[in-house]
Amino acid sequence: MVDDKNRRTSRTSIADTMRSTEGLLRQGGRDLLLAFYTALRSLKLYPLENDQAQRALDGIDSTAATLLRMEDELEIRVSGDFLFVNGTRLRLDLDNYASFSHVLGILRQCGIGIVRVDEGADRREWQVFISLLLSFAARELTPNKLYELQQKLLQANVTHISVEPPVESDQELEAEERAKEVAKRTYERSVAVTREVVNSVRMGRSASVKKVKRAVQTIVDQVLSNETSLMGLTTLRDYDEYTFTHSVNVCIFSVAIGKRLGLSKLQLYDLGLAALFHDVGKSRVPLEILNKQGPLDENEWRIMQAHPWLGVLTLFGLRGYGEIPYRGLIVAYEHHMKTDLTGYPKSLRPRKLSVFSKIVAVADSFDAATTRRAYQSVPIQPDQVLKEMWTNPRRGLDPVLVKAMINLLGIYPVGTCVVLDTYEVGIVHAANPDLTQLHRPLVRIVLSPEGAVLRPGPVVNLAETNSDGSYRRTIVKVTDPARYGINPADYFV
Repeated sequence: MVDDKNRRTSRTSIADTMRSTEGLLRQGGRDLLLAFYTALRSLKLYPLENDQAQRALDGIDSTAATLLRMEDELEIRVSGDFLFVNGTRLRLDLDNYASFSHVLGILRQCGIGIVRVDEGADRREWQVFISLLLSFAARELTPNKLYELQQKLLQANVTHISVEPPVESDQELEAEERAKEVAKRTYERSVAVTREVVNSVRMGRSASVKKVKRAVQTIVDQVLSNETSLMGLTTLRDYDEYTFTHSVNVCIFSVAIGKRLGLSKLQLYDLGLAALFHDVGKSRVPLEILNKQGPLDENEWRIMQAHPWLGVLTLFGLRGYGEIPYRGLIVAYEHHMKTDLTGYPKSLRPRKLSVFSKIVAVADSFDAATTRRAYQSVPIQPDQVLKEMWTNPRRGLDPVLVKAMINLLGIYPVGTCVVLDTYEVGIVHAANPDLTQLHRPLVRIVLSPEGAVLRPGPVVNLAETNSDGSYRRTIVKVTDPARYGINPADYFV
């Protein structure tokens, strides 16, 4: 009885805390929008050196800094006739109607849907940003207006305040293009957050878990709503950004596998967070070892093998580490152990690996093998990687989860370049939704039989048949896209 009462009290306390936090954010958001309005009006009516203009700039700088201390990041989003601050919708009342409407109108006149403010934004950047808004709002809205504003901000060295187009503008696009744009923004934001965490750890600064959680939640939502668009972006093989794109790719693959296994949305959030952090220990490995050309010597390999337990230590050092699920720490430690415990770190006693660790190990193995790195100049073709993962027991991967990965990607994974018996060349667009046709994926035709480049090219289902029952197209072989001057990622962004 006492325990039940304590649990009810605890739940009530948590709910009260959440309501209190949301209330503070809503009030902070109102203060920010009012300060924004005041700055816009003041800089329009008065010269910059005027006291009123100076006080207005002080006000928005101070208000934004307060919110950033609370939330670690700041996002103002336009959605329809509403304004959101960090996902919290601001209520429109009679006393704030004029100010909110004015801010909303200025943002729309500039073609802005999202304003992002990062830690480090200062009074000078606010001054430049607001001055540019006033200048651009007075001009006619054109398709290039937002892009020109973005370039002006960069030229003025405004690096902590950025603008993005409204989601609503995508309604004019076809459904596929709209999904691709949303997926691309999700991917880019996730890479940026990962880069920030890794670089912060390298420089001895404390990184925040909140931003990573938001990025993971967006990835999970995307995988659940439009998996194909996000999966296509894992073909972005940026050698210079490998450390960051690899973690995001492993997160996407892991969440997609978890979805196939029937995990709940909350479990997918935990799995995604664990996957994004799985290699965080490498931020403590010297760059000359991570980027070394050729094989590592014995001492360097020993340092590299330390990254799993260094990852656990790193996670404990993050701001808000208490929000990382326990399984996230376990994954950072176990993801290289192998199912037979012949991997590393060496286990002193028998143990059963977490299912999250096994999932991340499969996702990690696939993405690592298909990407060019310092010591792997030629990546293995995706279909060969899956085959080797399935047939080579020394990989130490769970065969059930490898099969789940094959069901997810198909025998020919997304981004694989294939030659068809029609003499067409295509890029695998998605696995066939019919699991009995995994060897016949959906393919985007990128070269005609005559060698003409098709952009974007039609998507065809290789399971389609002619009237006599024969298949219209069949894969003859997998090929290196570079031979044809093709970059698969171009067809997913």
